[in-house]
Amino acid sequence: MAAILIAEDEHRVSSVVRKGLSANGFDVTVVADGWSAFAHARSGDFDLLVLDIGLPRMDSFEVLRRLRAEGNAIPVVVLTPRADVACTVALLDRRSDEYIAKPFRVDELLARVRQRLAPRRPAAPPAVLSYGGLRLDLRARRAHVGDYTVDLSARETALAEMFLRHPGQVLTREQLLRRVWGREPDPGSNVVDVYVRYLRRKLGAGRFATVRGIGYRLEAGR
Repeated sequence: MAAILIAEDEHRVSSVVRKGLSANGFDVTVVADGWSAFAHARSGDFDLLVLDIGLPRMDSFEVLRRLRAEGNAIPVVVLTPRADVACTVALLDRRSDEYIAKPFRVDELLARVRQRLAPRRPAAPPAVLSYGGLRLDLRARRAHVGDYTVDLSARETALAEMFLRHPGQVLTREQLLRRVWGREPDPGSNVVDVYVRYLRRKLGAGRFATVRGIGYRLEAGR
């Protein structure tokens, strides 16, 4: 159950919000001034703060500024009169929070709260990797070296991807065999060396430096 802190000095508003959020399964605590809002929000006991813009004792923007200055990333939904929307938006744009203008419906606030509490999807990995003048399009299995374009096999693409995700780093033959081929190291196998030769022919010999007795390193093109 998510814990919601409501900082609102109008009893009528806080009562309606408390009832609406509680009825939808949230654990709700209400405070009526800015200092209490700051003290409660920084405690780590709450998952989200609903913050009215006009609180006594400490300005609501100061509450938010202090929380962010401490590195506190609690999600915040600000309640603001329509006349103050422009000011509120200007402030919140710098802190990645949201506002809702009064008067509002509880279901509208509920939707904002759920949106802010929803887990963020991890960003999709880039489809194009680049380093030192070399670009690799993972979807098309195509590499670009300056104005030159070359198609790669699935295995060549996977090997090139490994190098491009670790530029300048020495990758051992064992690492490459596990990550690209999904195989345990085999002292008698030279498959890694063979495919590195393929990449050298297609992308430039100077890009793949041999680290004797260990493996290979991707360098900027020469």
